[in-house]
Amino acid sequence: MFTKVLVANRGEIACRILRALKRLGICGVAVYSEVDADAPHVEMADEAYLIGPPPAAKSYLKGRAIIEVAKRCGAEAIHPGYGFLSENAAFADACARAGLVFIGPPAKAIRAFASKIAARTRMAKAGVPVVPGYDGKDLSDQAFRAAAKRIGYPLLIKASAGGGGRGMRRVEDARELKGALQSARREAKAAFGDDRLLLEKLLVGARHIEIQILTDAAGNAIHLFERDCSVQRRYQKVIEEAPASGVTEELRQRMGEAALRAVRAVGYVGAGTVEFLLDRDGAFYFMEVNTRLQVEHPVTELITGLDLVNLQVRIAANEPLPIAQEDLHIDGHAIEARLYAENPARGFLPAGGRLLRFRPPDGGYHLRVDSGVREGDEVGTFYDPMIAKLIVWDRTRPAAIRRLRTALRETVVIGVPTNLAFLLAVAERDEFVEGGVDTAFVERHLDEIIGVSLPVPERSLALASLHALLALKEESQGAASADPYSPWGRIDGWRANAGGGSELVFLHGSDELRVRWRADGEAYRLELPGGEIVVRGETGEGDRIIAEMAGEKITATVVRHGDEVTVHEGGTICHLRIGGLLALVGGKEGDPGGLASPMPGRVIEVRVSPGTVVK
Repeated sequence: MFTKVLVANRGEIACRILRALKRLGICGVAVYSEVDADAPHVEMADEAYLIGPPPAAKSYLKGRAIIEVAKRCGAEAIHPGYGFLSENAAFADACARAGLVFIGPPAKAIRAFASKIAARTRMAKAGVPVVPGYDGKDLSDQAFRAAAKRIGYPLLIKASAGGGGRGMRRVEDARELKGALQSARREAKAAFGDDRLLLEKLLVGARHIEIQILTDAAGNAIHLFERDCSVQRRYQKVIEEAPASGVTEELRQRMGEAALRAVRAVGYVGAGTVEFLLDRDGAFYFMEVNTRLQVEHPVTELITGLDLVNLQVRIAANEPLPIAQEDLHIDGHAIEARLYAENPARGFLPAGGRLLRFRPPDGGYHLRVDSGVREGDEVGTFYDPMIAKLIVWDRTRPAAIRRLRTALRETVVIGVPTNLAFLLAVAERDEFVEGGVDTAFVERHLDEIIGVSLPVPERSLALASLHALLALKEESQGAASADPYSPWGRIDGWRANAGGGSELVFLHGSDELRVRWRADGEAYRLELPGGEIVVRGETGEGDRIIAEMAGEKITATVVRHGDEVTVHEGGTICHLRIGGLLALVGGKEGDPGGLASPMPGRVIEVRVSPGTVVK
């Protein structure tokens, strides 16, 4: 067994691997970029080394620098996690030349699946069913047009070297094909340095089912059942579960055997995932093999009781698999939700900022939280915007869904836009609860799920008002503390011969929300758009507020940062601004003569020049 392993990654997966190494009694070494100097994975490691500035290409993707650190610190192996260098065959080769063990499959196996075109051919020969499509050598538009006509629309364009939805385009008819090919080639070239494409028939209503496999150097191989990853946005998974709803034991066995045939065909050793599309009629087709650990691996761990990172390390140390296929069984049901810093209402664009508040639900036997950030950390734009993975387990799928909803409602994230409300909306939809949603589920119901232009909930407005009034009262009483009976210590607009009261003004987008209020003993009467309500309450620990309204006791989190007020209550998140006080800096989208990008990015083409008339 190894005594020291370097983790060539960051964030939650680096933390996950370091925990596994610690349990194995192995010294864990971290690498970090300048922006990650105080990151959790650096604190968790036994040793940590700076490898470069923030851009990944100058730090986490610098294979040579990482290998130099590993040799300098005396590490015997490198675990690449996922992303970055995890599926880089050249890096695996470089590790071997440096006398280091790459904790992953052999470089030849990585290369065998790196090209989707070559993988399709190899899988067909191995007897693994593949989706009807075109992966010929002629990559001209003319060849693709002829193939598309033969395959039939709708279809998918895929980058041969792609992954994560990059270089992928859905094409509904022949009119869209040319533009989609150009766009896919450009994105594939930029992302992977390879603009080769292939076509596949789009299986309408198909589910994304993947099989976790493990193989050792002695030729032993097992599959750890299936995961359903059909809840996706822009071809990116957001909710995964194991086992898949509605999959029979007979189908599970056939898919597992096909997955093992796929990896045996290339001499695979280590952990990997074989991904299939499951059609409505029960037929399944090979998509690709991910030659690494998957983001969603925790759901498999929870239903099998196995530690996949532990097994990866043991396999890399030439130990045989400690378990056989007949020893494995499914225990209960697990679901994972990926919490991202992103804006669902704006096409799920990544968002950056400081985590003013980050309070995941308390962990326990039924809940696991994998995260690589803490409250107060900056969610930057250099890396993946994932904040955390919330993973729940229970005996049955309905019970696991209930636990997921509770976990999402209890999670507090303030400071950056997130997909938290989106995840909860998905978990509460009847189609998801009934099981078997297909990969187009989110796309079909997106407007309903993200709740475009929803008004501010009256409860949130009342809580924001109460929070402001309690803060004002505390401030006023502090100023008049020498005289508890001083009228200057009151905030109710008291007059000698008239009733008191005032008005609070909040902004929600372009809407102005006015809340008239007056004191009523220790309570406040608020005139909300939906009518009058009496509220009372007090501030609790941290940013908690304990309120009573309409006979109901409510505990919420309300945070004010500058002129921004965020209310988080029962899974509802509401962002408001204090009216008239927010200083706008720079231009806004829609300003005459101005244009703002909704997120950091690279300008790849400018189609106008000075003097061009734009309609």
